[in-house]
Formats: sequence, C-alpha cells, structure tokens
Amino acid sequence: MVTGRIYCVPEQRVSDPFFQVRAELPGRLGRTGVISTPHGDIHTPAFIAVGTQATVKAVLPETMKSLGAQAVLANAYHLYLQPGPDIVDEAGGLGAFMNWPGPTFTDSGGFQVLSLGAGFRKVLSMDAQRVQADDIIAEGKQRLAHVDDDGVTFRSHLNGSTHRFTPEVSIGIQHKLGADIIFAFDELTTLVNTRGYQERSVQRTHEWAVRCVAEHRRLSELRADKPPQALFGVVQGAQYEDLRRQAARGLAGLGFDGFGIGGALEKQNLATIVGWVSSELPADKPRHLLGISEPDDLFAAVAAGADTFDCVSPSRVARNAAVYSPTGRFNITGSRYRRDFTPIDDECDCYTCANYTRAYLHHLFKAKEILASTLCTIHNERFVIRLVDDIRAAIPAGRFDDLREHVLGRYYAPKA
Repeated sequence: MVTGRIYCVPEQRVSDPFFQVRAELPGRLGRTGVISTPHGDIHTPAFIAVGTQATVKAVLPETMKSLGAQAVLANAYHLYLQPGPDIVDEAGGLGAFMNWPGPTFTDSGGFQVLSLGAGFRKVLSMDAQRVQADDIIAEGKQRLAHVDDDGVTFRSHLNGSTHRFTPEVSIGIQHKLGADIIFAFDELTTLVNTRGYQERSVQRTHEWAVRCVAEHRRLSELRADKPPQALFGVVQGAQYEDLRRQAARGLAGLGFDGFGIGGALEKQNLATIVGWVSSELPADKPRHLLGISEPDDLFAAVAAGADTFDCVSPSRVARNAAVYSPTGRFNITGSRYRRDFTPIDDECDCYTCANYTRAYLHHLFKAKEILASTLCTIHNERFVIRLVDDIRAAIPAGRFDDLREHVLGRYYAPKA
C-alpha cells in the first residue's frame, strides 16, 4: 500500500450480475431493475445527479445523499482540465476525492469537447428545421475543436491551451478518475448536420467504440487492484431511425456492460428514438439516457426503456431562481412571492421546504446571497429524485399510467 493514498478496493470483484431486471411495464419497454457496482446498488429507474466538477453545484455531497440521490455523474473533460486525473487518482478516485460514498459515473468528455468547441457551451443546436450543414458553429463564435477519424483536437475553454482526446485518451482519463460506470468516447452531432455527415459520424463512433473496449480491457488488467469499472457504449444517429438502429446493433455485439443514448433529440421525438434504440439493445443490460429531467420526458423515457438519466437542469435553473412544484416550474423572484410565507411546495419533504419560505428565498435572490442557490438546488434535486422514485414504485404496482396522468395533468395544467 502506498503511504498517503486511500483506495476503497473491495475484497473481491463484483460477483452479482451487473444488472438485474425486476419488473416490466406491460406492453412497453420500461422496467425496474438493479445495477450492482463496487460502491453500492442503483435501483432503476434512477435519476443520476450531475456533479460536473466533482460537485453538485452549491450542495454538499452529504446533502445529496440525504435527498435520496443514488449516484452522481462527473465530467471527464472538466476534471481532465482541472484538477487533472492524476490528482483524482491519487486521492483514491472520484468518490473518495469528493467525499461521495455511493456509485459514480463519468461521461467521456465528448459532449463538452464538441459542444464547447462549436461555441454552444451548454446546449447544441436543437432546431432540426435550420438549413443543414456539415460544419455547425454558434453565431459569433470560432471553432475550438476539430474532429478527424483518430480523435479530436481542441482548445481549452479555460485558457485556450491545445489538447487532444482519442478513444484511448478518454478511457485512460476515466480509469484514473475511477468512476464505477464510464462511457466510451463518441462524436456528438447536432440535428442540423447533413445526413451524409451523420452517417460518417455513426461509423466513426462505432470505430472509436471498438478502440474504447480494447483500451478498457487493457487498463482493467493493468489496474486490477482497483475496483472494477463498467463501460457503456453510446448510441448516436440523431433523428434517423435507420442510423439509430444500426448504431445500437453495432454496439450490442462489442461487449459493453451497458449503453448510453446520446445526441441531440427533439423533445417530441424523444420517446420514439429511445424506443428504437431500446428495442435493439440487449434486454439484460442497462440503458442510460443522457441529459433529461423534465417530468414529461422522464415518463416518456422510462416507458420507452431508459433505466437511468442525468441532467444539469435541476441545479442550473435553481441558481437562476426557478423552482419546481407539482403545478409547474416558477421563478421565485416574482413580486407575488415577496410576502409569501409558505414553502416552495407544501407536499415536498426536502430540507428547504421544511424550514424556509418563498418570501425568504425571494429575499436571498434579490440580495444576491449564495444561500439562495443552495436552498433552491436542494429542493429541485429532491423534486426530481422523488418523482423518479415514485415512477419506480409505480411500475410493479401497476400504477405507472395513473401516476403519469396525475403528475403531468397537474404540472402542465394551464395557469390561471
């Protein structure tokens, strides 16, 4: 043992099946299940809270645990740039570094490399009605990332320094970060890339996936003293059914432990696309949908076969004063809440709703106090986690459709 390093190494490698299906949604692809990792089980469907820089912004890891979060997802791109994967590795891996006791995910960095490189920062172009092109750049921005068949060369959004990610580099970074579940490096396209570019991209992502699997196996043998990591392949293909199915079938035979469903998705086609992919993937392996958290999307994704999903939205909108309630999302800085001494949601069991009023939160935002972000993030994360918990309980009880009708009927009801 190396002095000064603490590694949470299990006495033996995971012996239980990585994923077990428990209950199925009749007539659809939805199900409940359990993902077994070295740092605990994840009961699915599950919302995976996003801690991009090894932290859910404004909230302690201990608080996230108390909110019912089963796992957190951090970002390989950001942790590569700062503080560096060697430091996280020396600390004992992502969980030990951030004092999170449960399962962890890291994405491959592909989204950030390509979206930040195209100048979109947080969101890629989602407008499929725009004129299609092979080279998509945000208005007024310069390209910071260049893709070739071997990998991506990009400039850091922090200081402009030049870096290169290949499938091998991404997997190497993620092995040092030490998450329980890691993702293959993939190329993320927009909905306005041409059909020809989408075809080439799906093929490129498949070739990168083959290389990711090989590098993952090589490093797993070299780092056999560390907890085992599960590798997920990522299904791309944009809005095209044939490309999505082709991509899923191609990845299904490569030996992945699970699969991510990635890429830009039009909201109205989310369930359809997830259904295409789920029907092609092995039923005994988990499916992770990247980047959703709105109530209608959660129900649609679960019914179509998604087992886990992550999204930065609950914490991001909280920092901008938007909070969830059973009757919809609203902005706490509205003047009507200045003298409203009720909680955000009197049905919510979170710490914020038990102890603070809308009027106080309104004041904190107006005064630009940091506590405002903390309290509203606590509430929003709990709202989404609890909703997914309810969905998970409703499936074996035969109440999924009733729950969906009740929740969405209230949340999206026309406002007076």
